[in-house]
Amino acid sequence: MTEDSLLSDEFIRQLTAVSEVDIVVGLPTLNDSDTVQRVVTAILVGLAKYCPRERSVLINPDGGSKDGSAEAVQAASMPDFRAVLVPNPLRTMHVVSTRYPGVQGESEALTMLFAAADLLGAKACVLISPDLESVTPEWIDALVRPVLKNGFDFVAPVYQRRRFDGMLVKNLLHPLIQTLYGHQVEEPVGREMAFSGKLAAYFLGDESRRENFPGLGAHVWMTTAAMAAGYRLCQSFLGPRVTASRRSGLDLNTTIQEVAGTLFRCMEIHQSYWISRDGCEEVPTFGFQPVLDLDAARIDRKRMFQMFGRGVNELGSVLEKIVSPETLRAITEISKQEEKHFLFPDDLWVKTVFEFAASYHHSVINRDHLLQALTPLYRGRVCSFILENARAGNEDVDRKLESLRQQYQQQKPYLIERWNRQA
Repeated sequence: MTEDSLLSDEFIRQLTAVSEVDIVVGLPTLNDSDTVQRVVTAILVGLAKYCPRERSVLINPDGGSKDGSAEAVQAASMPDFRAVLVPNPLRTMHVVSTRYPGVQGESEALTMLFAAADLLGAKACVLISPDLESVTPEWIDALVRPVLKNGFDFVAPVYQRRRFDGMLVKNLLHPLIQTLYGHQVEEPVGREMAFSGKLAAYFLGDESRRENFPGLGAHVWMTTAAMAAGYRLCQSFLGPRVTASRRSGLDLNTTIQEVAGTLFRCMEIHQSYWISRDGCEEVPTFGFQPVLDLDAARIDRKRMFQMFGRGVNELGSVLEKIVSPETLRAITEISKQEEKHFLFPDDLWVKTVFEFAASYHHSVINRDHLLQALTPLYRGRVCSFILENARAGNEDVDRKLESLRQQYQQQKPYLIERWNRQA
């Protein structure tokens, strides 16, 4: 598929006026007028301060905002150079806004950015979320520099997290991707990232892109596709990630369908890669990451425990189609424990995840229903993790997570056996 068929005539006209660039910054918006001007300012200052010799364009694909987000992007301006200690930039920074008419959300916005980067011959592409309250100009440098100066193709973020924050990443996405794809990327679903123009062209031409992975799933696909295709990966420390996003209220069922569902689908797409791959390699990490023991994120543990028990009780006939009888018996037994003694052990959790992935692969039931059945079990796992680490510091939690990752590695042969078994 050519770029012309992906981009509107008006958008192509704007890109033609920009001509070739070194850096494309993508800023997809959907009703983000409250925060987007500050984000745009941080981007422009970052480009002026850290990339003064590079030609750059900020591209804003807007999903039909009703609050004037696209207009707010265009209205944002660079503050006085002296006030932010930035010399006059040597290159013009362009800002281009366009709307996409489809209903696929961020996946379609990303496709437009891939096509635009390819058309403009960009050397580096950066993705930034429009709802950030913690973004600084230094984020641009942290993401762009490894691509332009060090020759990396994919830069994942490293965020400064509180204890018990990002539990889905820590208990499922990170250890499973590390086990399958063999790269220790801490944030495989980071909303802020950078990639080379070469990788953007690869994303554009990859047939699996046309599946239009929903929401955050598109980021899971990008990360795993870059790994499976052998591109050079690294990660860069950005600091705390604070948003004013409505996505923070996204229900857990939808989040699991977006990220776990996409990862299970990517396992099918890349199965020839991960089934035969052994071992795991570290990826270079740029930036200084302070050792801070932050307050734990607040999670309603009691409610999670109750929803876990209720879900196991109500979904027994569904779960017996997904997991093995042995696993179902173990899950049922722990669901009867008292809350203060509750434990969802690492080996049982990993076995559960692997059996869900294999059953997804074999489509033993409707895939959406299968992913919904994973939600109460995940709640139980989070409740158990919090109970087990209630008084632990960050270093202790890190050791627990490393033990969990080892369980994923040790049980990989079991996953392969279940994956290859006839449904």
